[in-house]
Amino acid sequence: MSTISAASVEPAAAIEGCEQKKPLKPCCACPDTKKVRDACIIEKGEENCTDLIEAHKDCMRALGFKI
Repeated sequence: MSTISAASVEPAAAIEGCEQKKPLKPCCACPDTKKVRDACIIEKGEENCTDLIEAHKDCMRALGFKI
């Protein structure tokens, strides 16, 4: 008698296909501009990073987020 469920034998491609259909969350969008922006804010303060903040906002807007 086997205890393997159908879910455990699904191909990885099918699982990845389902994950790709999920909408992009704001926290996961534009990781490159977000990382640079956050590092700048921590090191230099928000007022000294306006160009990086705007670049991140532009990236988010390009992905359809309303910022």
